[in-house]
Amino acid sequence: MPVSMYSFSIPALRRSLTNLSMILDKAAAHAQEGKIDPAALLDARLYPDMLPLTRQVQLASDFAKGAAARLAGEAPPKFDDVEVGFEQLKGRIARTIAFLDGFKPGQIDGSEDRAIEIKTATRTLRFSGLQFLTHFALPNFFFHSTTAYDILRHNGVPIGKSDFLGPDPH
Repeated sequence: MPVSMYSFSIPALRRSLTNLSMILDKAAAHAQEGKIDPAALLDARLYPDMLPLTRQVQLASDFAKGAAARLAGEAPPKFDDVEVGFEQLKGRIARTIAFLDGFKPGQIDGSEDRAIEIKTATRTLRFSGLQFLTHFALPNFFFHSTTAYDILRHNGVPIGKSDFLGPDPH
């Protein structure tokens, strides 16, 4: 099977979001079983100047939908950052996966040389589609997904590497 921009993006993003949703299930169960206020986990940070769990999940969602949309030459949809519980975060992940599922390979394949611009508060970043995917979108997505995992693991949720990686795809 030839390698394509679609196969390097959508399946990986979808799989990791699915795994993140299952990790949130384990976090919710851990809070309930341990009589822990869920807000203690949702507001947890690895360090005071880092973003809390809720924001990490929101950003993972944003980078996933942003990657797919921009590679397809579309504007990413805006999701309001209003989630306050595990079920709402899981709902956001489900909406993100549904968005990803709307893309077909032909919409993303061939985007290696597509000009992509990201405007930040201080500058405009310019990439080819391949640079965007490999140097910006995927690293940012995995940073926030991993940080969400790390926050929960640091706070005693019984998860491990196999939860982050998910079931064997073969």
